[in-house]
Amino acid sequence: MLLLLATLTPWLGPARAEGLDAERLVQAIVGVSAVAPPDVQSSRNLGAKREGSGIVIDGSGLILTIGYTVMEASDIQVTTADGKRYPATLVAYDTVSGFGLLRGEQGFTAPWLRLGGSATLAEGDTLLALTGGERRGATAVQLVSKREFAGYWEYLLDEALFTFPPIRAFNGAALVNRDGALVGVGSLLVAQAMEGRGLPGNMFVPVSALEPILADLLAYGKRQEPARPWLGVTLREDNGRLLVERVSPRGPAEKAGLRAGDWIVGVAGGRFAGLADFYRKLWGVGPAGVVIPLEIMRGATLEPVAVPSADRARFLRLNPTL
Repeated sequence: MLLLLATLTPWLGPARAEGLDAERLVQAIVGVSAVAPPDVQSSRNLGAKREGSGIVIDGSGLILTIGYTVMEASDIQVTTADGKRYPATLVAYDTVSGFGLLRGEQGFTAPWLRLGGSATLAEGDTLLALTGGERRGATAVQLVSKREFAGYWEYLLDEALFTFPPIRAFNGAALVNRDGALVGVGSLLVAQAMEGRGLPGNMFVPVSALEPILADLLAYGKRQEPARPWLGVTLREDNGRLLVERVSPRGPAEKAGLRAGDWIVGVAGGRFAGLADFYRKLWGVGPAGVVIPLEIMRGATLEPVAVPSADRARFLRLNPTL
């Protein structure tokens, strides 16, 4: 950890000498404030009032953020680096990547960041994390891991970016490379940025996941491919088995009779090796709507359960404005 800190401390000076001006780049980062109705699904987990950052990515006022900050929001406001506040509308929310797209309204204007790729990033690279709003600023961070990420809310990235040291204002933060291009969007604070080591940090979603779906998001408000089957469960992995910690009210799993405390031990007639493998086998059964055959342990009893899956987006109160 001391070596990591030593490599980060002197970085901002050389970066400016190479033409990377952190103060200029942070002008493209806005604060995002969202208010969701208290009765929507996401308010139960995230609260009705949410704060984060967004990244302006073109001259028309298009803003990229992490979607959970704005999902199901009835009111969205963005604040530029000079303190001006504007209303914003939801353009799209993508349940697969987790990205949200907004558009600033009523004369909104700000510099923007160009999109970069993460393929050329290597562990050990030093990057810049930019945040907006009341916690506006720039922090030098180090890329300490590139690996898959499986989230307990039926979410999987084949590759995510993990950085150190941790920043607290992580949701929607911009991760920028030495060329000043956007390479990641902040999603989580994690306890293990380096696998197997107790090193806290942040997880960023690579911006490379946006390019293949951007045209669909702008035209339709969602990606134009069959939706993945969604069960509506919150899971915790323990020795290769998956504990159901929570079921979404009125979701597919609840309707099929799953409940908190059940252990999922099989899917589609086979076993799985951890959370990521479970998701891949689950999504491999077919598109949303397909019946998912599960095996569960309830107490000492092994039981089959058939769950008619659903499209997660249909359970969210979304109102994208195209």
